[in-house]
Amino acid sequence: MKKKKKRQSIKNKILSILLLLLALLCVSGIVYEGMKLRRKRTSPTAENGAAAGIIGTNDAASNQEAISNTEEPSGESGKEESEPGEETSAMDAQAPAESGTAEEPEQEASSVMAGDVELHSGFSAEANENTVVPSETEVLSTSSLLIDLSTDTIIAAKDADARIYPASMTKILTILVAAEHVSNLDDTFTMTSDITGYCLTNGCSAAGFVGGETIPVRDLFYGTILPSGGEAAVGLATYVAGSQEAFVELMNDKLAELGLSDTAHFTNCVGIYDDQHYCTALDMAMILKAAVENDLCREVLSCHVYTTAVTEQNPEGIILSNWFLRRIEDKDCGGEVLCAKTGFVAQSGDCAASYEISAGGKPYICVTVNTYSSWRCIYDHVAMYKLYAK
Repeated sequence: MKKKKKRQSIKNKILSILLLLLALLCVSGIVYEGMKLRRKRTSPTAENGAAAGIIGTNDAASNQEAISNTEEPSGESGKEESEPGEETSAMDAQAPAESGTAEEPEQEASSVMAGDVELHSGFSAEANENTVVPSETEVLSTSSLLIDLSTDTIIAAKDADARIYPASMTKILTILVAAEHVSNLDDTFTMTSDITGYCLTNGCSAAGFVGGETIPVRDLFYGTILPSGGEAAVGLATYVAGSQEAFVELMNDKLAELGLSDTAHFTNCVGIYDDQHYCTALDMAMILKAAVENDLCREVLSCHVYTTAVTEQNPEGIILSNWFLRRIEDKDCGGEVLCAKTGFVAQSGDCAASYEISAGGKPYICVTVNTYSSWRCIYDHVAMYKLYAK
């Protein structure tokens, strides 16, 4: 009985071993077939991938890099190649705007006519590398200035920015302001003894009008400039504004309008010395330029001789002369001096501002300040024009 059980146990173990071996064989076959099937499925893809040069270990990274490489040309160089028309149009649209910005001063720099002469617009002038200092042997005035009005370029200058006392050159601004406020030159003004007394007390030049004389407003303009009449200037100021003080406010307003108020300030319409009555040679040049652009002022400043209206006090009128113009007209200036106004106070010596058209047809303004006589002042203007105008 025991032997029978022992044999049965051995058979069971052998059967178990056989089953285990069979199971192992089955598993081995299944694994083999699976590996074979896997090789069949993966081999074509790997070959195709190798042929295409694609590394498939990080698909997400590869896809992102591929997308990046595709977008970069379209974002930069791709746009230039694929859309040349749009890029060129954008550049063309931008280029004129940039060019226009750079050239804006030239576009804004229009011209203005003074009679039949074309002047550069504006009331400033600048020196450049070609600006020269006037010869000390030829030009004796301590301050001097020559400006080409076609370009507003300072051709020659010496101490042109120094503060000066403009003396009777002041009257250029007087007639300019008056011209902008007078509508009827045939209207009249009655001169007062207060005005003539004021001018006599301050040692002013006189046109010859007397208290109680009724004068055409036109004559006040010529009387202010040609003989530098103080009573004519104050009479004109009073006619326009009611008083010299009120008129002076208009004068300083005009300086501000011309952009000169930082360096120029006037306290009277005559040119009487006052520490607060000042400007520079450059300021005076710009004041004369503004006057030249005004038809009435240019006419008055260019007049050599004028006879005032007949009045009871002056039954033959008064003959007025611009002695600067009469004395310089036969001098060789290399052109024709058309307008001028002189001045003198002890603090500024003899001075003058003039306007010339050169032989070459260019407009110039010359200002000289502080020399020893009226004749020397004229010779300084002759030298400035002859040496430096073209």
